[in-house]
Amino acid sequence: MIENLVQSETARLLLGMVFWVLLWLLPVFGLAYLAYFLLSLPMRRHERGRFFIDLLESNLKEGRSVEQTIVEIARSRDRALGARFHLLAAHLENGRRLSEALQKVARLLLPQLRAMLEVGEKLGDLGKILPACRLCLKDGLSQTRSALNYVFILAFLATPAVAVVPTLAIFVWPKFKQIFADMDVPLSSIGGFAMDHSFWFTALLVVIMVAVYVGAFFYIGGPRVAEWLESGLFPISHWTCRLFPWRRKRIQRDFSALLALLLDAHVPEDTAVTLAAESTANRAFLRRAQKVVADLRAGVKLTQAVQRLDDSGEFRWRLANACHAHGGFVTALRGWLEWLDAKAFQEQQAAAQTITTALVLFNGTIVGVIVVSLFHALIAIINVGVLW
Repeated sequence: MIENLVQSETARLLLGMVFWVLLWLLPVFGLAYLAYFLLSLPMRRHERGRFFIDLLESNLKEGRSVEQTIVEIARSRDRALGARFHLLAAHLENGRRLSEALQKVARLLLPQLRAMLEVGEKLGDLGKILPACRLCLKDGLSQTRSALNYVFILAFLATPAVAVVPTLAIFVWPKFKQIFADMDVPLSSIGGFAMDHSFWFTALLVVIMVAVYVGAFFYIGGPRVAEWLESGLFPISHWTCRLFPWRRKRIQRDFSALLALLLDAHVPEDTAVTLAAESTANRAFLRRAQKVVADLRAGVKLTQAVQRLDDSGEFRWRLANACHAHGGFVTALRGWLEWLDAKAFQEQQAAAQTITTALVLFNGTIVGVIVVSLFHALIAIINVGVLW
């Protein structure tokens, strides 16, 4: 009888422990999955693009209709394809062209990829632009790695500091000031500085935290947010080109890759520049390209007109060399395109590391000032107590 009671109590205790462990672990696993889901968004966007380009390429090699193939695949009702793919197939089944259907299902592919496929449709040969499409699908890893640095800032630096510093300013520092006033003890220079400027420390931390949250909003929203802001006449494409050098290099890479393909296909220069600029899905770059087209129609050579698109002049020099090469523009510009891609990756990672390091140092400085001021205050109180 006693053994049965002991066994039942032990079983009840084990069940209780399992329940509490699960109660604590489920939210942890939920947060971990949410973090994974949000961080991997760029990778999944690019993976959808690679799948779609592979599908196009295989059907073009077999001489089959891309639209009909997408409809046939969607009829299998495979859930792994995703709801957007089935929605695209529904638009194609209703008689829409591929570019029109992709515009209706804008979240399926990246804006640059949709623009490039539309250019290929205008040319009547999607196969010509597939190499340029693959080139723009290499940026997901760089974006994800940069985001990991900012997650570190958000989780371990900005959020705790924003909670701690105001707490000290509201509840701790006034008490210390009152104690020092009652004991007629002057504040140390460090302690006085920390107490008098705690509001500005808090304000600066809030600004940093808001900046991180704004970056997270754009990261999670992706191209959809940028398109929404552009539709509201908010010049975000112009700002991103100016603020982020890696963004400029990737736009130039996509433009140069498609321009080289079009020139090798003997497309007229003004048409090639227009179509290549449209493929970047960037309004600021497209406006500059329109000036290049105007120069070309005025009789200016392509190698001189393109200097409007590159302030450094390197693209003009590369294009001039490509005009005299024997392997075509694609072969002549391949090395430069790879350099642009690598340089953009390097600059984005360097910026993320620099920002993270600077904020770690700033956070350490704030912690150091707070700790030193607290110890100065405690030492002063102890000294006065000993003298009494």
